[in-house]
Amino acid sequence: MPLGAAPAAEPEPWQTFRPLSTRDHIAVRAASTDMDRWLHHIAPAAACTRPIRLAGYRAEVEASTGRILSSYDTAAMPDGVIYKACGSRLASVCPSCSRLYQQDAFQLLRAGLVGGKGIPETVASHPAVFATFTAPSFGTVHTRVVRKHTCARRSRCDCRAEPCHARTGPRDPRTCEHDTSAVCFARHESGDRRIGKPLCLDCYDHNAHVMWNSFSGELWRRTKQAADRHLAAVARERGIARVVIGYTPANKPRTVPAVRLTHGKAAEFQARGSVHFHVLVRLDGVATLNPTAVVPPPPGFTADDIVTALQHASAIAFVTPAHPDQPEGWPIAWGPQLDLRPLNLSGNDPITDGQVAGYLSKYATKGSEPAGHASARITDQTIDAYADPAGDHIDRLIAACWHLGRPTTEPDTYDRLPPPWRATRLRPPWTCPECGHNTRLTVCVRCHPSSQALLDTQRAQYEPPDEDNPYSKLRRWAHLLGFGGHCFTTARRYSTTFTALRNARRDYHRTPTPVEPIRTADHTDEETILIVGGLTYAGIGWHNTGDAILANTSAAMARARREAARDALTNH
Repeated sequence: MPLGAAPAAEPEPWQTFRPLSTRDHIAVRAASTDMDRWLHHIAPAAACTRPIRLAGYRAEVEASTGRILSSYDTAAMPDGVIYKACGSRLASVCPSCSRLYQQDAFQLLRAGLVGGKGIPETVASHPAVFATFTAPSFGTVHTRVVRKHTCARRSRCDCRAEPCHARTGPRDPRTCEHDTSAVCFARHESGDRRIGKPLCLDCYDHNAHVMWNSFSGELWRRTKQAADRHLAAVARERGIARVVIGYTPANKPRTVPAVRLTHGKAAEFQARGSVHFHVLVRLDGVATLNPTAVVPPPPGFTADDIVTALQHASAIAFVTPAHPDQPEGWPIAWGPQLDLRPLNLSGNDPITDGQVAGYLSKYATKGSEPAGHASARITDQTIDAYADPAGDHIDRLIAACWHLGRPTTEPDTYDRLPPPWRATRLRPPWTCPECGHNTRLTVCVRCHPSSQALLDTQRAQYEPPDEDNPYSKLRRWAHLLGFGGHCFTTARRYSTTFTALRNARRDYHRTPTPVEPIRTADHTDEETILIVGGLTYAGIGWHNTGDAILANTSAAMARARREAARDALTNH
């Protein structure tokens, strides 16, 4: 310090403050005295990316005396909560939970093919078909067509593709009615983002697209019903009598056809945003007075009968109910591409049960990501960030869901917004001082005079869907482009259930391996124990990024040890 200079002032405490970083959180947690106890506590949900936090208490009470045998309160546990895995099936949300869901789906599908998990092994001899049902065309889109594959794996195909949409003759138009090019000479690669996008956004029928997604589940129900009826007619023509499954209160027999179809189905989103169904269809018989039993079909029925029935049923079509925008409704039917592959799992078929089950279970963990969109459920507060009737393909599909799913008793003109209101022109979120509406648009569409006529009549979040309006659920499923069905379903008698698999896994982890067989007679005098308590929702996710890294790392290390032990036992 120079002679005569004033000493430097001490900095204020707030001037030296630094927010805790992820490294700081990890260091604090690792240096704590209950680190091992915390790792043991979070182990059931350690691999989850956003676990559910529960708080409350639990007690075990003796029913006869009311004596409390044991009790615990989450306040005495690390972090004061119980961590439970989120259980999401979507790989984009939680890879760990979705992997477990995929494994359960694999076991469920495979059991329906070769038996096990409570299903008799004789199902391996039942006729089966692997079918793929696709959506119709709603407009010309960019595609990748390879006439002859020379690659080893289709998932990593690098073969030379044909031109996307080349002109086939001099009379073919070069442009559409909107003055947009109607041809594409590009040879798209596998990862080209243009694949699935319309050549002309204005020519593409986005309304029909989201309607087909919304009613595709009903179309499959009618298709399977038509296939069952066709097989019943075939059985009647072959002289096979109906089977008695029970009796009415008036002692009259209840009969059903001697054959029936059971299925396992997975819905996959295409690049254009429409769903198509991969279905594993199995032909079963019906046991007398035991309709729940899984028995072989009558002699003479083969996989060719299933193929014929599905081809007949694929022609099924219907029209949706009237809508203010289209009083005659929208036609719902399958596309022309129908792939039917008979399976022979008891012979030398190159397609194995593991390949079929793995193929379907792979799509059980996917959502609308292949179409280029992934979001949580869209609400009134977030619709402005996703919907744009004048935007790109996905923006228009979401806008169509929001527009067509409005309360049909009130007017709506959200169909075509003028260019100044395009949602692509966004600003940081702000709240309108006039009406309090949260938006990212440059001008509030609720208060601006020129946009008042274009207001979308929105339903409040807490109001239930209108049961009288068949289109009211379109807004609820706008984040899935209108598809509100289950991405993975099975028939009631096809195989076991997810609940049975999860209960068996829970009992396996909770029950120690007995040294001696347990006899019921030795435990007849035991008292009944009641579980009393209540756990409430306390939040979702880890407290900080440091805890998430430590938990996921611990789970990864435990998983690596299990896989190493499994490999050692397999190679021994």
